[in-house]
Amino acid sequence: MKLNDWLGVLSGLALFLYGMSLMSESLEQLAVKRLKVILETLTKHRWQAILIGVIVTCILQSSSAMTILLIGFVNVKLMRLENAIWVIMGANIGTTITGQIVALDIGMIAPILAMVGVILTLVCHRKMYCHMGYVCIGLGFLFIGLDMMSISFLPLNDSQIFINFLDFFSNPFFAVIFAMIFTAIIQSSSASIAILQGLCAQGLIPFSQAVYFIFGFDIGTCVTAFLASVTGCLNAKRLALFHLLMNIIGMFIFIGLCMFTPLVGYIEILTQEPMRQIANMHTFYNIATTLIILLFDKYLIQLIYILIPNNGKIS
Repeated sequence: MKLNDWLGVLSGLALFLYGMSLMSESLEQLAVKRLKVILETLTKHRWQAILIGVIVTCILQSSSAMTILLIGFVNVKLMRLENAIWVIMGANIGTTITGQIVALDIGMIAPILAMVGVILTLVCHRKMYCHMGYVCIGLGFLFIGLDMMSISFLPLNDSQIFINFLDFFSNPFFAVIFAMIFTAIIQSSSASIAILQGLCAQGLIPFSQAVYFIFGFDIGTCVTAFLASVTGCLNAKRLALFHLLMNIIGMFIFIGLCMFTPLVGYIEILTQEPMRQIANMHTFYNIATTLIILLFDKYLIQLIYILIPNNGKIS
């Protein structure tokens, strides 16, 4: 790849991340008053809390934003730790909607979306319409950035260095570790998934290898929760630890399933589109992990209390 290609990848990633951030912040502004009421009052029962986590994260388009909100609520004692844990389990499912949206491949109308958003923000003076405009701009930038990255990845088809690089990650655990570090750096599992979808769409990474990167992405995004909980109370730290342990457990289970069962083949059969295959695997992985964790969540909660004891401090 030439310098221009690398600049194209970086520019595309910057546009994608900015679009995600703009869309997430604008959606949050549209629903912020209702979100507080919903998270405070409608999360007292396990399944209800999980469903709220799914829906709110789909609205916010960011599990990181949802995690920060939850840590904030736990920190000021507006929500019990157990309730927040159930919501964060739902958030893990809700965050997969971004991959499904990206798989729609509506890049052709991305400039139209961005223009509609610009017109709304310039013409309309009501805050609600302005925020809706910013949502359209963010969505447009997201797909424009994705297209820029996909085009810039094309020269990698002929790069022997890149092919050798991918051979190194044929080991599932190396792939997971790399994906985890990469997502921790860019602070967005949605962006990581989108990049992976772009690489798979160009035929640069086979689906059978790409699945292991997905597991690492979900672990890497836990860094956001840890950073948000650094100055928080003990329960805020416990929530961040639960989020990490849940994803680590899911990762080990699914590495085993992918290596020793025909799971990858079953997901591949559902559709021939590489981007959709990645999105479907990400969704299935997070739903299944949540259901598995629910079987012994009480014991996992007991474990985080052991790992982060009170020691006379206020939770």
